[in-house]
Amino acid sequence: MTTLLIADGEATAHALTAALQLGSPVHILNLPSPALAEPLAAMIVTLAPAYDAIVAPATSTGKNVLPRVAALLDVMQVSDVIEVLSPDTFRRPTYAGNAIETVQSSDRIRVLTIRASAFAPTALDGIEVIVLPAITDPGLSRFVSNAAEKSDRPELGSAKIVVSGGRAFGSKEKFDALLVPLAAKLNAAIGASRAAVDAGYAANDLQVGQTGKIVAPDLYIACGISGAIQHLAGMKDSKVIVAINSDPAAPIFAVADYGLVGDLFTLLPELTEKL
Repeated sequence: MTTLLIADGEATAHALTAALQLGSPVHILNLPSPALAEPLAAMIVTLAPAYDAIVAPATSTGKNVLPRVAALLDVMQVSDVIEVLSPDTFRRPTYAGNAIETVQSSDRIRVLTIRASAFAPTALDGIEVIVLPAITDPGLSRFVSNAAEKSDRPELGSAKIVVSGGRAFGSKEKFDALLVPLAAKLNAAIGASRAAVDAGYAANDLQVGQTGKIVAPDLYIACGISGAIQHLAGMKDSKVIVAINSDPAAPIFAVADYGLVGDLFTLLPELTEKL
């Protein structure tokens, strides 16, 4: 049999690595843009009999479409796979990443979302691309518009360096004035804690954490972030973690490789200048 991989941007190459570990040939299905979840799920279900696994990266699109596919196929989805142990057995995080669960699927068709940060990318060369069949729209939803902020910074989910800020900045003006120059020096993506996003310092798509984006860059610099468990779930797999916080007892220091204890309003300009 064969594995069907639903493509979604840069995360596709990472999900391909996991898909190939299932041991079967892989076909890639490119989705139209914009893609509505309901007709896409219905279309994927018509393709399902030819496959023994349907895989997608755990992006917003994958999380929107694949649960619908699993429901229509009446199978149990395995979400946020971080390791493939065998074609039917997988490891995935639970309890905000504080425990790792081993799951074995007995369904004929396995439906999986892949945490892209857990797998190295594989080149898409030579992988067969499936032509999208005609989609019958059930009329359950419609596309209205797509509004996204444009930035010259690297994309958060795939950046090699991420600089994140927390509520300690006190205002959006200070967040931008201190964090943006540091990120520019490092050619880094900008992230934020949920508290900073809720306070209006940063846009929702910059949130790192359990309810935001999961990142695992080569370098993660947490500035004024205490390290709540929900935030740690989104960045603790980073290869090198640097924490800057005025509280020496902040939980972020428990996962940090390097720590600076002090006033971020003093330390960040100095660090930027040194760089």
